[in-house]
Amino acid sequence: MRQKKEFLLTSEGFLELETELNNLKSNERPRIIEAIKEARAQGDLSENADYDAARDEQAKIEARIQELEYMLEHAKIIEKSKGDKVEVGTTVTVKYVEDEEEEIYSIVGSMEADPFENKISNESPIGKAIMNKKVGDIISVESPNGNYDIKIVNIA
Repeated sequence: MRQKKEFLLTSEGFLELETELNNLKSNERPRIIEAIKEARAQGDLSENADYDAARDEQAKIEARIQELEYMLEHAKIIEKSKGDKVEVGTTVTVKYVEDEEEEIYSIVGSMEADPFENKISNESPIGKAIMNKKVGDIISVESPNGNYDIKIVNIA
């Protein structure tokens, strides 16, 4: 029996996944079914590249639909916290001790992590290090590139 995994999502992240699932079911699935019908009408399926490509795309779409349905079914919605410690759902301002540079990160579940948007996972090196810490704490972060220290400046 497969172990059920719980997916931590913010309400925005849950909505994004739900929107993607609805798009796949209502737009992409019918589009690919039509593409398969058209490719089938071309004749011999054994040498029909369009048919093979459409079937491959259909398999990817169906796999993503199953993945999204599973994630949404096992999602735990994390509400934005107003507490005084770092949790999933908080926005944290940290200062890198070595160069005094400040960064603002939103702490999210691993499914929503997007470093380009400063959304870091609670499972990332920084995320793990600052979980349950408070303003003023200085934390050593272990990373593949070596350890460095950060100070929590603000929690929102």
